[in-house]
Amino acid sequence: MTPTPGFSSVIIVGGGPAGLLLSILLARHNPALRVTMLDMGHGLDANPRAAHYGPPAVFELRRAGVIEDVRAAGFIPRTMCWRKLDGTYIAGLDGSVLDGSPDRLTVLPLDRLGKVLVDHLARYPNAEAKWGHKAVDMGEEGGKAWVDVVEVQGGETKKRMEADYVVGCDGATSQVRRSLFGSRNFPGFTWDEQLVATNVYYDFYKFGYDDVNFHIDREHWYMAARITKDGLWRVSYGELPGLSREELIARQPWKFETMLPGNPKPHEYKLIGISPYRIHQRLAEKMRVGRFLLAADAAHVCNPFGGMGLTSGICDVGSLYDCLGAIYDGKADDSILDIYSQVRRQKYKEIVDPVSTGNIRRLFDQDPERALENDEFLQQCKRAETDLEYSRECQSAVNELKYDFSQHFKDALAENDDSILKTNNEIRMTAGLVAGGTD
Repeated sequence: MTPTPGFSSVIIVGGGPAGLLLSILLARHNPALRVTMLDMGHGLDANPRAAHYGPPAVFELRRAGVIEDVRAAGFIPRTMCWRKLDGTYIAGLDGSVLDGSPDRLTVLPLDRLGKVLVDHLARYPNAEAKWGHKAVDMGEEGGKAWVDVVEVQGGETKKRMEADYVVGCDGATSQVRRSLFGSRNFPGFTWDEQLVATNVYYDFYKFGYDDVNFHIDREHWYMAARITKDGLWRVSYGELPGLSREELIARQPWKFETMLPGNPKPHEYKLIGISPYRIHQRLAEKMRVGRFLLAADAAHVCNPFGGMGLTSGICDVGSLYDCLGAIYDGKADDSILDIYSQVRRQKYKEIVDPVSTGNIRRLFDQDPERALENDEFLQQCKRAETDLEYSRECQSAVNELKYDFSQHFKDALAENDDSILKTNNEIRMTAGLVAGGTD
């Protein structure tokens, strides 16, 4: 393909899964397109973070040519369920109804996904990953976007880098977003509840547990999900507001003994990692400002229950790749980037925010003894246990996060002058059934 005049380079700020995946997709698109990834860290983040990739995210991993290596390192979970604190089963979903689908829910911790993505990115001579490079300032001049970069261990000397587009994939504290909108302009709220994410070796299966287990309790609500082939589990649990990091970590042995099946003492499990953090529901006012774009956590964040943050962030990446690739190929002009911003923000407002909010409130904001009686989603899960077609419909609903941008390409518009951005009713949420995994 011949590159569009004036479009030959992209800078991606952020070396997390979104930044690495977008770098790969663009580098694969055309060897003449130069891609530079910047990250202030000196390597991948090893803290306990997201691990579950819903079907639309798997679709993007497949398009990037990495899904086989991801699944070789990870696995496909079979079942998820909701339980009372004592382990009593309430309702669940069996993923085997989607056997044969190329985009089945897949599990691999983010640091291990990062290793796969870094390895693949290194295969493209037109892509460069610059670790230890911090973006400190940015702007536009002479038809280019520029970023001033400081090497983290190289003092205060700034180096200016230019590209046709700069994409912020630099997480919830995004410097790109702050440069565009100011340090405080990230509309939304922070939950009073705090969250503690842990990685632990403990045999939940001997207690009859599923691959993913959500526990409903007003005080000790939590999720336990297997995240590796060798039996490492992610246990993420709610905690009291106002506690310091040190206090939260000190309470962990008591929380485990109180919550987990078998009431284990510290010598009965192996804690690999622990990471307390605050949880938020926030959305940037725009995801495109001139030659600057935002994707994933740099643009929006949500609580992790249900996997909406990770999956929707990867969908952002796929959508942005479609739009930038179309501009590069001459199939669209840059106004499609405004549509990207509209669509992805709309997906957050109509799907990601309400569904993720429902997912977390389901755990702590109801009586577990009456949950099945009062919770419509759990009733739908119960129906899905015996109605296999309905189960497939439920577990496929998360694909509403995808969007076909080809309808806005020049050839499509020429065929239909009435082709416009889908309305709010067309970009719909399917009865709260989009929850299809967990961070």
